[in-house]
Amino acid sequence: MAQDLYTRNPCPLRIVEDTGGAFALGLIGGGLFQGIQGFRNAPSGLNKRFIGSITAIKTRSPMLAGSFAMWGATFASVECTLIHYRQKEDPWNTIMSGTITGAILATRSGVGAMAASAVFGGVLLSLMEVIGVFTTRKNAEVFKQQPLDFGQPPEGYQLPEGYQPPEGYHQ
Repeated sequence: MAQDLYTRNPCPLRIVEDTGGAFALGLIGGGLFQGIQGFRNAPSGLNKRFIGSITAIKTRSPMLAGSFAMWGATFASVECTLIHYRQKEDPWNTIMSGTITGAILATRSGVGAMAASAVFGGVLLSLMEVIGVFTTRKNAEVFKQQPLDFGQPPEGYQLPEGYQPPEGYHQ
């Protein structure tokens, strides 16, 4: 059941893949967010607002993308480490990775911030895993093989001329 969720690249490549994916997500999402914010905060006039939007995207979006990439790299590294030591790949690795990543990235802010960030990371990844498991189970029910039912044809249906029905068929 859970193994189908985790058919991904092996660990060294997974770290690179997750880092790049997080960077791209941060760059695109940050570009959209910063573009809107730069447009709103620029002086009046359409030309000035577009210039403010582009300037905000160019200055602040790469920083956000770098932060996302750092989170992705740390998360993937911790997850691969847990997979190696636990010798299994299950949702607990993801939950523990979110918790540990939150704590690692808040290290410079002190123990209290580390604990709060660890709890937040663990809860967030727990919710994501629970939603993923329920979605997988719900979708699995849709694709279950249904038994074939060769019951009676609909009312008013006439068999073609010359067709011999199978034994036991009643019309």
